Amino acid sequence: MRSAGTRLLLVRHGQTNWNLEGRYQGGIDVPLNLQGQTRSEALAEELSVERIDVVYSSPLSRAVDTARPIARKHGLDVRIEPDLREIELGEWEGMPATVIAERYPELFRQWVEDPRPVRPPGGESILELHDRVIAAVDRIIRLHPGKRICLVTHKVTLVIIRTHFLRLDLPEEMRRPFPNGTWEWLDVLEMPRGNPCCSAAAVTSPTETSDRST
Repeated sequence: MRSAGTRLLLVRHGQTNWNLEGRYQGGIDVPLNLQGQTRSEALAEELSVERIDVVYSSPLSRAVDTARPIARKHGLDVRIEPDLREIELGEWEGMPATVIAERYPELFRQWVEDPRPVRPPGGESILELHDRVIAAVDRIIRLHPGKRICLVTHKVTLVIIRTHFLRLDLPEEMRRPFPNGTWEWLDVLEMPRGNPCCSAAAVTSPTETSDRST
């Protein structure tokens, strides 16, 4: 049966220079560039007509600085959730995909085809990311039943949320564009044993083109 109308608003942070350069950001705190800042203000204006009850963000500044204008439009503060941060990519962080492919050809080939069994050197596995992200989202849902919850986060983190709740194929979702500064709603369902899942998303705001880097 449906819970009391809980909805998740999933937002990917605005653009950074590393997005433009195709560099893997991971846990490095790369700031928004000018286009990302401008898009974040426009995004907040778009979302000003939506009901939003609470805003959560990854602690990385590219997410926080995307979340702040949204929260400000709704008279809210941004709540920082450390476990919404992007996947830790270890030695790959700061590298363009082309360089990673040259230095780690077999590992990167596996990552592109199906990242689930791959751990970037010194980094975090998809399973570890899944466990921390879904635990955080579950906590947030239970704290705010029946609310409209905005989560501002990152590409791979969003893939984890979508594939977990919508039962989607992770390799396929990794290849699906989720441009910087765009958003979509997920309706949360309460299953018989109290485990939340989500219905299909109402996808909106496909306005900003972007890379597929993390």
